[in-house]
Amino acid sequence: MIQQQMNILDILSDEKKYVRRIVAMDAIPFLLNVHYARRIPCITDAFGLFLNGRLIGVVTYGIPASNNLCFGLAGEENKSHVLELNRLVILPEFNGKNYASYLVSHSLKMLENGTFVVSYADTAWSHVGYIYQACNFLYTGLSANRTDVRVDEGKHPRHTEGLDNNQRQTRSRKHRYVYLVGDKRTKKRMRSQLKYEVIDKYPKGDEVHYDPDHPQAVNPIIYYERNEE
Repeated sequence: MIQQQMNILDILSDEKKYVRRIVAMDAIPFLLNVHYARRIPCITDAFGLFLNGRLIGVVTYGIPASNNLCFGLAGEENKSHVLELNRLVILPEFNGKNYASYLVSHSLKMLENGTFVVSYADTAWSHVGYIYQACNFLYTGLSANRTDVRVDEGKHPRHTEGLDNNQRQTRSRKHRYVYLVGDKRTKKRMRSQLKYEVIDKYPKGDEVHYDPDHPQAVNPIIYYERNEE
């Protein structure tokens, strides 16, 4: 009888969704096979969303690749407290069911107090950042228009060693969001240290779900040769 009760409780608990910390290795299949970037970023923290005991989504955080961002976000004194939410992946069959915002909001609570979290919504993929809006991120506008040295598909534009600087590619603009991790007093202090202007009105638009098997950007990268005069 006791064993039957335990089995029933196990079944009931399996029907609940929950978020827990995972090792980076568990996130890799999602990053390489489902996320459009098909790259593994710097990962310091990884969290998984489980449904009926099955891992259905991951979110990863890491140190931003840009040093300028680390101290430009909230000053030199806070550069070691900046993390980037650099990947968010939900299995396609669970899109549109608020699982992504559930995963993000619960993972933020597991980060260290006093952490500045920055994340981007890429306009090239028709992303606006509705998940970040649902999680009460601060909106700080669009990134600047920039170009990068042309790189092979699947590589990051920062991998420029030995490449021709005249072979260029456009960089898509991204909506930038910031979240302040901490209690009410801590968030107030962090808000006063934030260097970016906070825009009160969130951006709107139609987001497009890409095919994970054949991801195609809505606004693809443009390659060109720069003429030196």
